[in-house]
Amino acid sequence: MKLSGLHLLLTYQCTFECDHCFAWGSPWQTGVMTLENIRNILRQAQDSGTVKSIYFEGGEPFLYYAVLLKGVQEAAQQGFQVGIVSNSYWATDEQDALECLRPLAGCLSDLSISSDLYHYSEKVSQQARHARAAADKLGIPIGVISIARPEAAEAASSSGQLPESESGVMYRGRAAEKLVAQATHQPWEQFAECPHEDLREPGRVHVDPFGNLHICQGISVGNLFEVPLREICQAYHADAHPIVGPLLAGGPAELVRRYDLPHAVRYADACHLCYEARRVLRERFPNTLTPDQMYGVPE
Repeated sequence: MKLSGLHLLLTYQCTFECDHCFAWGSPWQTGVMTLENIRNILRQAQDSGTVKSIYFEGGEPFLYYAVLLKGVQEAAQQGFQVGIVSNSYWATDEQDALECLRPLAGCLSDLSISSDLYHYSEKVSQQARHARAAADKLGIPIGVISIARPEAAEAASSSGQLPESESGVMYRGRAAEKLVAQATHQPWEQFAECPHEDLREPGRVHVDPFGNLHICQGISVGNLFEVPLREICQAYHADAHPIVGPLLAGGPAELVRRYDLPHAVRYADACHLCYEARRVLRERFPNTLTPDQMYGVPE
């Protein structure tokens, strides 16, 4: 496994509790990286010899602004391309946004703002507009991430496609509980591949506050607080992995067949079937299908 990017889940906490969230982010979630955690990860990223970019995500990373700022600055000083994904709750007006972003200017290659009808009452919120105005003044590249509601995605599938600025829901995490009833379901057997992740040669993975290395949210390929990143990458054999192997062989449907899992007749998408299968398998593979936060299990 040759990684070019690490996406740090700085915290599972969030100001919102969006129905489509992969990570079950909420104000009541637990799990936060310390600055020493970040420095450890950056050292391992340097040692890998292949990682070029570092993203800070969540949850909502601006909730821990002092740690975020120092982490971004140190990553940039070490030569990484650095990005942040945020819901821009902090951009209450343009001046406030300028004050938040000014110390990050010159360090960021990308600022991605989540704004849609899950977060706010309009697709592009006032906060997102303030963040864009401030970022433009500071020379920080900025874009908006927007997830369409299921009904909009259903309409788009029959009439053409979603607007370029929007993506459809992937029915995993909280969406597998909150949104699947609004989606058209298909026979489970047809979900014979993973349509979203390169599971054999991933270019980037997520690291959570506990050190779990997620090839997809909730599927760990190791813990870099226990085994160095370089060793995890060298030892990774996709076909031998208890979850990735079946997914590569035949998608979520093969995961069901391989482990003879109970299942419904129809599912919203491949992520939905995969997520539900993994929930059943967690007791069997607790170190792989982890942590509880990714599966909506409260402490």
